[in-house]
Amino acid sequence: MASCDTCASNGNCSDSKKENCMVENNPINNVKNIIGVMSGKGGVGKSTVSVMLANDLVRKGYKVGLLDADITGPSIPRLLGLQDKRAAVFETGILPVIAENGLKVMSLNFLIDEENTPVIWRGPIISGTVKQFWTDVLWEDLDYLVVDLPPGTGDVALTVMQVMPITGVVMVSVPHDMVSMIVEKAINMTKKMDVDVIGVIENMSYIKCPDCGKTIKMFEGNTEEFLDKMGIKLLGELPMTKEIARDGINKSDEIAKMFEKITDGIIKE
Repeated sequence: MASCDTCASNGNCSDSKKENCMVENNPINNVKNIIGVMSGKGGVGKSTVSVMLANDLVRKGYKVGLLDADITGPSIPRLLGLQDKRAAVFETGILPVIAENGLKVMSLNFLIDEENTPVIWRGPIISGTVKQFWTDVLWEDLDYLVVDLPPGTGDVALTVMQVMPITGVVMVSVPHDMVSMIVEKAINMTKKMDVDVIGVIENMSYIKCPDCGKTIKMFEGNTEEFLDKMGIKLLGELPMTKEIARDGINKSDEIAKMFEKITDGIIKE
């Protein structure tokens, strides 16, 4: 069992949960909240949402880290414009790359020579790497650690939910019935793992006509029915815009204001 003294969930676990606890902590680190960003489905903008959430938390004055748990398809460094940076490795641990705004970032792409080098690893090695990004990286004092999870409900998601004291998970979806079905699988996984779902962010919810400003729905999905069925709340809706796609690099003021209410909702939960 992990040491409860250095755990972000200290004082919030039941006796039965403590007995089965697999959480491991680095005593050097003091991470108060861990927010997983998950979808179950690829291509819905999950990594972009992770970057937007982390950047907005920094804007609000919090100490924030961003862990790229998508080992075989890491995109966080490029979204943040950090693709040319490399993490420093010492006997005492791994120093994360620090962005200009103070955001601490860790990704496998910071440990390989070329970002386009494929990672051809089996599940256990991938899971072990994600675990090391939690136990061996020197995150030190953080108010929030945002974890960008890969698509699906496999090894990485299971590892994160077992070895990290997750505060809660934010689901990213798009208003399409096929995507909602797959996101539902991810939500059901969190329930089985006894991890709270903070809410859903609906990405690519609509587009706005650049000429008249009219809102146009791209997909035909019943978001309200999906939310009611799963018993979770909608944190916010994001349009399909090129500004959002590049917000991690440009830090658009317009997008920052749009995302602010979403971040406030996550903090309150």
